[in-house]
Amino acid sequence: MQPSPSAAPAAQPAATLRVAQWATGTIGARALRGIVEHPELVLAGVYSHNPDKQGRDAADLCGSPTPTGVRATGDIGEILRDTPDCVLYMPQTCDIDEVCRILAAGTNIVTTAGVFHHPGSMDPAVRARVEAACTTGGTSIHSTGSSPGFITEAVPMVLSSIQRRLDLLTIQEYADLSRRNSPGILFDVMGFGGPPGDFAQVRLDHLRNSFGPSLRLLADGIGRPLDEVTATGEVATATRTFDIAAGTIPQGTVAAQRITISGVHQGRTVVRFQAIWHCGAQAETDWEIRPTGWHLSVAGDAPLEIDMVFPFPLDQMARHSPAYTANRAVNAIRYVCAAAPGIRTVLDLPPITATLGPR
Repeated sequence: MQPSPSAAPAAQPAATLRVAQWATGTIGARALRGIVEHPELVLAGVYSHNPDKQGRDAADLCGSPTPTGVRATGDIGEILRDTPDCVLYMPQTCDIDEVCRILAAGTNIVTTAGVFHHPGSMDPAVRARVEAACTTGGTSIHSTGSSPGFITEAVPMVLSSIQRRLDLLTIQEYADLSRRNSPGILFDVMGFGGPPGDFAQVRLDHLRNSFGPSLRLLADGIGRPLDEVTATGEVATATRTFDIAAGTIPQGTVAAQRITISGVHQGRTVVRFQAIWHCGAQAETDWEIRPTGWHLSVAGDAPLEIDMVFPFPLDQMARHSPAYTANRAVNAIRYVCAAAPGIRTVLDLPPITATLGPR
């Protein structure tokens, strides 16, 4: 029997994509499990720089209960041998030689490396190499994650969609580090528990380079391309001596810090990102100290204030936080594989949504 002319066509099953996971650190392991459990993805390979992980089943590396039959390798040729549709590229350091080899071989890339958020901000020579590799392989590459990424691009784009005048869009990221037992990072690198003073320029440069491209992309998307991106930092001191998981914060030493990355258009800040890192509420400051999460403020003709709080105790942060970065990368795979060749941003791709399998 023929269906009636008005009947909706039957939904077609999505094509299965073959995906390789590159690196299995904290974020990579969560992404690997996302591939294994995804209803439209098939694990095609696992790359690891760590000899202790090479030869182990992917399930063992990501905590999946069922063996996959796919074992980690340190041989890039083995990963590319059968030309997977996509590589989730998540090493600690982005290697442009590796990236170009993968792309030129015909495999797309989704990465949490921030190099590709804003092609116009890239080193011209690097951009040319990557785009040439995309042309050779007919492939695309996309940078994403939680921050930068989700909170500096996807969410602000949605909030700006109800504006016709936007004066300032502020993204604030709050991180309560009081339960993080990492003395080397908190005390030696970040300067908590030390005397207040000027921020090292290298730290300001690092944050500007990390978030600046994403802010530039956001500003491009709303029609306010940035003339410059600046970075400033300030600290607040402890009102009393108190203990955190990493050690002791003496009275009068650094207990909170705020770094502001500002995007300037025609002499006026139009977008900015603030990282407010603190060791609890015992800081002498007029800033607002909030729980771990994000706060977005939109000043325009449709003003908005949005709170996004991580709704779990700090001692569960290690359990939940990798998902915020890894899951968006996994969910982006099908969009990147369908995209035209080249370096693709959120301005080029459809809105990224999740395809969830049965529980």
